[in-house]
Amino acid sequence: MMLRAVELGTFPMSVAADPDALGYVGWNVWLWAEDPGPTTWGPVTMSVSEGGYSVTATARVSDVVWDMGNGDTITCGAGTPWNPQLTHNEPSPDCGYQYQREGEYEVTATSHWEVQWSGIGESGVIPLDLSDTADFRIAEVQVVNVAVGNG
Repeated sequence: MMLRAVELGTFPMSVAADPDALGYVGWNVWLWAEDPGPTTWGPVTMSVSEGGYSVTATARVSDVVWDMGNGDTITCGAGTPWNPQLTHNEPSPDCGYQYQREGEYEVTATSHWEVQWSGIGESGVIPLDLSDTADFRIAEVQVVNVAVGNG
């Protein structure tokens, strides 16, 4: 079946995708499956026959658990890709996060596959977890208000 983990789609981008990319404390991070095709999301079905016996298996991702690198995890479906036309720190409609501290984080997306099989009078489900990781930098922005007097 050649199943693979989803490729991480994120905004802000990972350090590997853009070495200068920064996210900000308290700002929305968008998370999604960059390449949700048959081998990274499913469903994909395969049948094998040998000696008069047949087995069929169908694999699909049930969800993706994102380990945010700070002890927090969130569970999502495929997510929604970020749109560059969004400019006001809009939250993701279905898979997002906000960091509360600056730092460098290794984010891991684990695809939880379910492979349902049947054949030779039996059936079952085989769980399979596949992961991908990316590094992120989160910075803290400080704002200073300066009073301007009449002079």
